[in-house]
Amino acid sequence: MRIALYQCPPLPRDPAANLERLQQRAAEAASRGAALLVSPEMFISGYNIGRDAVASLAQASDGPWAERVAGIAREHGIAILYGYPERGADGVLFNSVQLIDAQGASLGNYRKTHLFGELDKGMFSAGNDQYPLLELNGWKLGLLICYDVEFPENVRRLALAGADLVLVPTANMEPFDFVCEVLVRARAFENQCYLAYANYCGGEGEIRYCGLSSVSTPDGDQAAVCGREETLAYADLQRDKLEASRARITYLQDRRKELYGPLA
Repeated sequence: MRIALYQCPPLPRDPAANLERLQQRAAEAASRGAALLVSPEMFISGYNIGRDAVASLAQASDGPWAERVAGIAREHGIAILYGYPERGADGVLFNSVQLIDAQGASLGNYRKTHLFGELDKGMFSAGNDQYPLLELNGWKLGLLICYDVEFPENVRRLALAGADLVLVPTANMEPFDFVCEVLVRARAFENQCYLAYANYCGGEGEIRYCGLSSVSTPDGDQAAVCGREETLAYADLQRDKLEASRARITYLQDRRKELYGPLA
């Protein structure tokens, strides 16, 4: 399965422009044979926009934005994972991502569970213990957002549930290049799965984003890696490569869970 990562500068507080960008990138990615397009964290609204803007813009997971993305997915025959500010049924605000398939159906919605500093905590509530495992074109997918991937337990629980690919929209900023360059690659290797990390580049307010989006492979390689500029990057996921790596690197089988009780 071919996937595409859209690394771009944010367009804060401009959902219409961001949806138009998504339309263009979906058409381009589909024309290059991609079955899935992954955008950064809070792509629809921008990330560093403040509590008032989040409260003003946030929509339900089945709101107008979801309908528009579903239309884009159907038009171009490509699945889309997009980040957005979600308003829950009780009015609570979440930092969320949603996966829409190529027929325009929602496969799953995920709310960020680990909030980063006062920036996140000032805008959102943390999601609960819901880690959906979704299926797309025969691949089992897990969803995380940005800071979530920096906690090894999050990727491990998805891997133990059977995830072949973990999708991580992010808004990782300077000076945390280490996360982009080393940590996400290690997460893929230690959990024997692919890991797609789609970041912003450029700036937003006082924040400078790292770029360096990537698709890490289970054998420690990278199927795609970006620099600091806007780009649409592609990676081909290979089932035989995944299975060969899992047969050779047996962390999941060799782990002694009886020793890890205190971690819970």
